[in-house]
Amino acid sequence: MMWYDGGWGWGGWFFMAMFMVLFWALVIAAIVALFRYCSGAHHDRQSPRPRSSGEQGWGSSRAEDLLAERFARGEIEEDEYKRRLALLREHR
Repeated sequence: MMWYDGGWGWGGWFFMAMFMVLFWALVIAAIVALFRYCSGAHHDRQSPRPRSSGEQGWGSSRAEDLLAERFARGEIEEDEYKRRLALLREHR
């Protein structure tokens, strides 16, 4: 009666240990994923938008997008926006 353990044996202890390791690995992975999500690391990786027929490369369209964002936020005036946009399109 002293050695009666309900039938678990060594196999039960092995699986219990494996599930414990798996549980802690999932907890750590969840913490890392939550930290990366909250720190904004996923916002830095943006897929480039497809080119239209008139665009030369990815860099010029990105520059035009940034310029448009600055104009929309009110950081630059309309005349400066138009002047810089013309310069960007001229140097393609």
